[in-house]
Amino acid sequence: MQKLAKREAQIMQAIWSLEKAFIKEIVEEMPEPRPHYNSVSTMVKLLEKKGFVGHEKLGNAHRYFALVPKSDYQEEVVDDVVEKYFGGSPMKLVNYFAREQKLDEAELERLLKMIKDQNSK
Repeated sequence: MQKLAKREAQIMQAIWSLEKAFIKEIVEEMPEPRPHYNSVSTMVKLLEKKGFVGHEKLGNAHRYFALVPKSDYQEEVVDDVVEKYFGGSPMKLVNYFAREQKLDEAELERLLKMIKDQNSK
């Protein structure tokens, strides 16, 4: 799966959030400073060519939707980060968050609970 550029990822975040959207709605969902309508339209068409987005025609307009689920893309990105920056070790990634991001006690407890719950499955 191809990696998304920053603006492409922002557009996909908007589409994932909205589920189905016209270009105007995608623009409104994006962070400030919002890109121009035509720029978003062009990028959505590129995302469609890349296989991330599909559309349905409604009159003269297109309503866009994600073809790639957010969870699939997240998994791909996280696996890539773990491989490239943490030597393929998810434990090193967790260690990074626990130590470098200075998780507070409540966050560490939630993390431990998630790990215990996962191990009990």
